[in-house]
Amino acid sequence: MPQSVPAPPSFDELLDSAQHQALHLELRDAYAVGDERGVYDAFLADGAVPAYDSAFWRPWVSLVERTVARGVAVRRARIVSEPVTDYVRFEHAITATNLRAGEEVRWLGRRCASDLSLPGNDFWLIDDRLVRFNIFSGDGEAQDPEHSDDPQVIKLCTDAFQTVWERALPHDQYKI
Repeated sequence: MPQSVPAPPSFDELLDSAQHQALHLELRDAYAVGDERGVYDAFLADGAVPAYDSAFWRPWVSLVERTVARGVAVRRARIVSEPVTDYVRFEHAITATNLRAGEEVRWLGRRCASDLSLPGNDFWLIDDRLVRFNIFSGDGEAQDPEHSDDPQVIKLCTDAFQTVWERALPHDQYKI
């Protein structure tokens, strides 16, 4: 009888399983904004950003706050081209909410990453035990994520994140 393969965890389950750290490396300069379209368009029109307690942020803020409340460090590093895209300006503008929820966020100009070994996709690394690769189409649409617990893949992602983190500027120091 064939063995059934367990379904990969949902993103909430993944962060809820973290015990020590959840590390996120972002490598793209733009994403197809999907459910962000309304707030992104408002930002482009007049610089408006959604409030911390808005419906837009509520699910993310709740997830990060409960993760951090358990003592889990949630860190996000972004490698960006400079000058930055409109989407990166938008990300920079809304990052105050990520910080308020408990994330630490740093930024690294792409020129400072030329000598780094980086995975080909954005990822979340949970407790040095599981990597979730966020896969995007060429036009930035999210595809089904991929997961790996391969020790070599985990080492690649751990080393990449740590090197980026050490070189990157904290959010309040990164000016666009």
